Amino acid sequence: MKRVAILQSNYVPWKGYFDLMASVDEFVLYDDMQYTRRDWRNRNRIKTPHGLQWLTVPVQVKGRFAQSIRDTLIDGDAWADSHWKALTLNYRRAPAFEVTASWLEPMYRQPWTHLSVLNRALIEAVCLRLDISTRVSNSWDYVLQDERSERLASICEQAGATTYV
Repeated sequence: MKRVAILQSNYVPWKGYFDLMASVDEFVLYDDMQYTRRDWRNRNRIKTPHGLQWLTVPVQVKGRFAQSIRDTLIDGDAWADSHWKALTLNYRRAPAFEVTASWLEPMYRQPWTHLSVLNRALIEAVCLRLDISTRVSNSWDYVLQDERSERLASICEQAGATTYV
């Protein structure tokens, strides 16, 4: 039996995302879907002493309404310093921050160009720390059907899935 889950990538996903990943044999990042503005693809919130704070990776969207998540370009690199400073300021006193910072900070020092690549790198880095060994693949690793309603079933079939989660 092979269990497969298919979901779009997110910028630093929630705990349930990783629970789902840990429950399957293969996790497909479905980043061939249309990028949606004001969604979790390029932003997330952190808790601060003053309430929730948004961390948003700026992306190029003007004139690109139909672009896929996969094709979404990151707009500049100033966001990375800003995000790292916010994380450090708000979590430096947390237990294990230094250990976490040792692997997380380098992620914010790389020159990312595509949102999907950034998201996957962060997701895989967290999986490594959580000891989640699920195979991660991209939807473009498979032949996608033209009809959206058949795409998920086709990916599952090509992946050899017996169960879609």
